[in-house]
Amino acid sequence: MEKRLYHGAAFYPELWSSDVIAQDILLMKEAGINVARIGEFAWSRMEPEEDNIDISFFVDVINQLHANGIQTVMCTPTPTPPIWFTHGHPERMYVDENGTVMGHGSRQHACTNNAYFRKRAAIITEHIAKAIGPLPGVIGWQIDNEFKAHVAECMCETCKDLWHQWLQDRYGTVERLNEAWGTDIWSEYYHRFDQVPQPGAAPFLHNSSLRTMYQLFSYEKIAEFSDEQAAIIRNYSKAPITHNSSVAFHVDNERLFKNLDFASFDTYANFDNMPGYLINCDLFRNFKQGKDFWIMETSTSFSASLESYAKPHPNGYLRSEAVAAYALGAEAFCYWLWRQQRAGCEQPHGSVISAWGKPTVGYQSVLEVEQARKRIEPVIVASRPTQAEVAITYSDRSKAFLKTEPHRKLNHRGLVTSFYERFVDMGIHRDLTPEGADLDGYKLLFTPFLHYVSSDYRERAKALVERGGIWVIGPLTGGRTENHTVHTDAALSLELEQLAGVETLFTYPMEGTTTLGSAFGVSAPLSMWSSVFEPKGASAVGLLEQGLTPGKAFITEHRCGKGRIVMLGSMPTGEEGDLLLRKLIDHYAAEAGVTLRTDVTPGTIVAPRHTDTHDLWVVVNMNGDGGTVTIPVQATDALTQEIIQPGTLELGAFEYRIVQFSRQ
Repeated sequence: MEKRLYHGAAFYPELWSSDVIAQDILLMKEAGINVARIGEFAWSRMEPEEDNIDISFFVDVINQLHANGIQTVMCTPTPTPPIWFTHGHPERMYVDENGTVMGHGSRQHACTNNAYFRKRAAIITEHIAKAIGPLPGVIGWQIDNEFKAHVAECMCETCKDLWHQWLQDRYGTVERLNEAWGTDIWSEYYHRFDQVPQPGAAPFLHNSSLRTMYQLFSYEKIAEFSDEQAAIIRNYSKAPITHNSSVAFHVDNERLFKNLDFASFDTYANFDNMPGYLINCDLFRNFKQGKDFWIMETSTSFSASLESYAKPHPNGYLRSEAVAAYALGAEAFCYWLWRQQRAGCEQPHGSVISAWGKPTVGYQSVLEVEQARKRIEPVIVASRPTQAEVAITYSDRSKAFLKTEPHRKLNHRGLVTSFYERFVDMGIHRDLTPEGADLDGYKLLFTPFLHYVSSDYRERAKALVERGGIWVIGPLTGGRTENHTVHTDAALSLELEQLAGVETLFTYPMEGTTTLGSAFGVSAPLSMWSSVFEPKGASAVGLLEQGLTPGKAFITEHRCGKGRIVMLGSMPTGEEGDLLLRKLIDHYAAEAGVTLRTDVTPGTIVAPRHTDTHDLWVVVNMNGDGGTVTIPVQATDALTQEIIQPGTLELGAFEYRIVQFSRQ
């Protein structure tokens, strides 16, 4: 199939009459919708009674869509098992950490590890794949919907048995588990694997190893469920398979996408949270290297449920979101949802068309997205996103560690997004890379908030440094073992400290200690759980003032091969802290020879792309205030072919430009 950009929406034909479906298809064509996602909540329509399965309704809808030039992403309907599965069967249901058994309704109410659930999920998936796999209108598949969005780790009896087997596979003997977890604490020692509890209700906090390992167990099991469905679909269809995920969900996205064909995500970031939107693009682009990602869900204007609603987007913003996404590697930009739902818990949610078939407040913005899509499509499909020179490691496994040990209610997504935001503001092109990613081609690597640094990761980062790169480690990195215990050879592990040329003298929380950190000409308050260093071959770059350990180092730098390792032992905070971090980033970007950066003003982004003969900057204003960027040499407007002279390029509110540079 010829490469193109997709503009889509979630469509629920099972909720509407044939007349409304026909009307919807015509309205989709008018709005420029060229792909529809269907089926993810329709299990009861497909199988109203057990073993009474009929997929013909959806075959007919897909054929109608295809006849009108609209392609389909078909979903498996497993987030919403029907009443015949759930009624009278509490053993099949999800159980939360307090022991509450879910009832029928809402979604994600069943335990996805339950053997009978897996059996019925496999049966319905195979029927769908057989019936729909051969259809020419199906260009992709989505497994389930938003795994672990509303639930976390299940505590049912099925999960308990699987947990014990997972532990046995991981540790081999219960003696090894006891040693790894330090279970002599509080008489937690186990004699058999089947004695190890789930981290449910408890008088105080659970053992850190127990809590974190149970999260990793849950991550693996939901990914296995995804793998099972994908394997069934591949027997009947060659169309690529994905799942619509998020960094907010209780999953390990790196593991989840390992056996899927492309990555996709859902985002409802408000218009004034530009970093919260862009971070998804810079991360999901790297879950499947070389493959375009999809934005499977976003709002035309606002998200809402029976209980809450978000601020509507200003006019013009949706187009800037879409252009930025396409430029950063998206193949598709899709809405939730097409027609407003007349019933259920998401009745108020923004949509393209109202429940009564009229344009919504977001409709004009959808038309603007379609106009932009058609305009930029030839340039985008003929080019590829350019790999950044700066990588920031992202880890959902680290998210599990932080959930176990949140200190003062630290939030992993918030920490990472705040750290990432500075790179966006500073015009530094960046990749968020999964923990297991290949680091070839990067000049500067940041590893923040990674509690456990594996030997494999350490060696890959060391190789980057030895060939001339710079590795910045911290804050809150390296202080825990694989089993979420404290190191006993050194605070951040002997291997890491020797590599960095430091000895960690102390680790302690710096809030409330009046401690200041001085580096790069700035003194700033320090926060969070921090590490204090004594250089052992490294040099001190940042020193502590006041507080408990004045004169000691909190930033160090150490030569390693052709490059350097930098330890950042604490998180600077406040306005001065923000300035210090920006100076640190700027300093090491310059030292590493980072060239993929611009002087773009805050609120405007540059997304670099390239062809075999040209380099491209897709410049997008996203805050509605307009912005500027300096064009270093004579260039061409890729859309109008007009010459762009060197100097300041101005953009209006939500405006976009594509600047083309000839490669010398």
